[in-house]
Amino acid sequence: MSDRIRLLLVDDQALVRGAMGALLGLEPDLKVVGEAADGGAAEAEAARLRPDVCLMDIQMAGVDGIAATVAVRAASPATRVLIVTTFARAGYLRSAMDAGAAGFIVKDAPPAELAAAVRRVHAGARVVDPALAAESLFDGANPLTEREQQVLRLSAGGAPVAAIAREVFLSPGTVRNYLSTSIGKTGAANRVQAARIAREKGWI
Repeated sequence: MSDRIRLLLVDDQALVRGAMGALLGLEPDLKVVGEAADGGAAEAEAARLRPDVCLMDIQMAGVDGIAATVAVRAASPATRVLIVTTFARAGYLRSAMDAGAAGFIVKDAPPAELAAAVRRVHAGARVVDPALAAESLFDGANPLTEREQQVLRLSAGGAPVAAIAREVFLSPGTVRNYLSTSIGKTGAANRVQAARIAREKGWI
């Protein structure tokens, strides 16, 4: 079929890409035309292949799926991006939609549901996991500013305040202030817990 929906698969795990490609390849109207293991490669492949739909993972080394969604949409504006991830988090859903994704489903969805989501996204519809959509309504938007997210992300790895300050070109006192407000906004007891809560909600 010449009118098959052309797909680009983006996931940092080769086994996942292979399994997803094998399942979608069984559908008579779908065709996998390319793969990428990270966000940077996804942008290049989108520009080269101009796929109809890009199935995008979120957590990848280097350029993550949110930033890659923006890059793919810029490189190939006609390409629709469908997020397919293990991380069913309301914060990720909001970030993905803000980045221009047309859909968001979890990897444990049945193969038929995944194929149906691809078709709906290609047809111009928006597809969102129903449970996650409901959760996002109650969870609210990400309360952390860009700087708070940055500092909390670095803090999650256990880096001392002085090291974080050097990394982001701020004074240690300013970093402490950002950590303090982040702790308050997440309702955490300390910065480690704040980073964990923020990560669970998809805010960082």
